[in-house]
Amino acid sequence: MPSLQPALTWLPPGTAFPPTDSAWDAATIAPGLLCAGGDLSVATLTQAYHNAIFPWFSPGQPILWWSPDPRMVLNVGSFHLRISLKKRLKQFIRSSDCQIRVDSAFKAVISACAQSIRHGQHGTWIVPAMVQAYTRLHHAGLAHSVETWIDGELQGGLYFVALGKAVFGESMFHRSTDGSKIALAALVAMCREFGVTHIDCQQNTPHLNSMGAQEVPRAWFLQHIVQASELDAPHWAFAPLDWHHLLDRETTAS
Repeated sequence: MPSLQPALTWLPPGTAFPPTDSAWDAATIAPGLLCAGGDLSVATLTQAYHNAIFPWFSPGQPILWWSPDPRMVLNVGSFHLRISLKKRLKQFIRSSDCQIRVDSAFKAVISACAQSIRHGQHGTWIVPAMVQAYTRLHHAGLAHSVETWIDGELQGGLYFVALGKAVFGESMFHRSTDGSKIALAALVAMCREFGVTHIDCQQNTPHLNSMGAQEVPRAWFLQHIVQASELDAPHWAFAPLDWHHLLDRETTAS
């Protein structure tokens, strides 16, 4: 007989989140699920990220809030730059038609991420309300895009949330080979330049693991957010010299 699921807390708009240790555990049908309801205002999203909570829901569902334990996190010092991607990066850097931009096309990036349906998914979790919410967060200076431009066209990218030096990766897309991986490599290079030590990846996937991300206890991650979010926020901008943090120092993997 399946075990009974714990009651799910309903969050009225404008109220504080319940403690993260009340999130559903691994024995439930939705490990990491914390509560439902609330709103997607800048204030609510900021409160959520400060407490290791993020929204994730499908069309037709209420807003669902998650705080999984363990948490998938990429230590930027452990980023795996594989030989094939290193070669691609060198080609990208040498070409005058290739460029990394930051925050020049945030709405286009998040919209492309919303349209990018991954293997095993039947739709997107980046519903229109999420696009609108993170666009507001972008205008508030808390959400950013890293963009891969080739021949004047947006060919890949990602968006992330940053509170001080606490960085939370959200989603990626690509329209050409390695477009999203190049954007991620650029984000890692910027993080190394700015003294950002970790990028939140939320949940474990083989792809993230292959790039060096690992699971950490939620309690450790919460403490990291407390410390990193109090540090001065970088001015998120990419300079070509930032590539040296990957290409001059990285130990590649086969």
